[in-house]
Amino acid sequence: MTVLKKLLLFLFVICLSCQQKPTKKLQGQTNWIPLFNGKDLEGWDIKFAGHELNDNYKNTFIVQDSMLRVNYDNYTNFDGKFGHIYYKIPFSHYKLSFDYRFIGEQIPGGSHWNVRNSGIMLHSQSAASNEIGQTFPVSLELQLLGGLNQGERTTANACTPGTAVVMGDTLNFEHCIKSISKTYHGDQWVHVEATIMGGEYMEFNVEGSPVLRFEKPQINDGFISEKQEGKDWEKAKIINTKDQWISKKGSILNKGYIALQAESSPIDFKNIKLLDLCGCMDAKAKNYKSYYVKDKPEACTY
Repeated sequence: MTVLKKLLLFLFVICLSCQQKPTKKLQGQTNWIPLFNGKDLEGWDIKFAGHELNDNYKNTFIVQDSMLRVNYDNYTNFDGKFGHIYYKIPFSHYKLSFDYRFIGEQIPGGSHWNVRNSGIMLHSQSAASNEIGQTFPVSLELQLLGGLNQGERTTANACTPGTAVVMGDTLNFEHCIKSISKTYHGDQWVHVEATIMGGEYMEFNVEGSPVLRFEKPQINDGFISEKQEGKDWEKAKIINTKDQWISKKGSILNKGYIALQAESSPIDFKNIKLLDLCGCMDAKAKNYKSYYVKDKPEACTY
């Protein structure tokens, strides 16, 4: 085969590949949904370990200066009060955008690994489905870490409370998987975006750069890490639903709730918004968007 024929064959294969796997770009007007209105906690549910639904323990979650703040001003000791605030609607395919900053000092009683440590839970179970003493929801965590003024400490890592993910071709049971982000010391604002494609993949970006991608988020015994010695359900505080979670092992997580974390270090969030990639994909409809990737025919209007 001549060099020219080889070149033509190569170009044909490339073109065919592009036709088979079209890439959707965000063109035209995009309808970003503000998840946080900057005024109050409307649209969010709160769940603290050991407390009933929507008990905002010691006023931990507050709104101030257009920020959603996780603060510990009314605490003297953390005392294991892990909390999460959940947006009211679950999503499957979307882009999430937000800014965060760590500020102040960790409250006494918090674990050493929770210094400047927080996160956003993705594809999470609902707030209402948490057991009364449950410390973390079964979910995929976009872990947020602040620098400690020395050494490296990446942010936008992936942690897996009760879950597992595929990295490359391998099912990864590590509880936390490091990204390749820079380290962000001090109280500076950091911009993060996440692309969530149902049960296919998730990709995290920090300050405009991709830092981590994984595939096939799935249930892994609920709260139990594959490498954990023993399966201490009493400690995990998921007692009534133990058999239910075990039976779902390997089930792909295609959708779920978004929850912000409170685990002993003060943190501020702002500009929390979401671009839903699930919608009407009929080009004849009034509400068609070229960037939708998941069809929702019942949403079409004509």
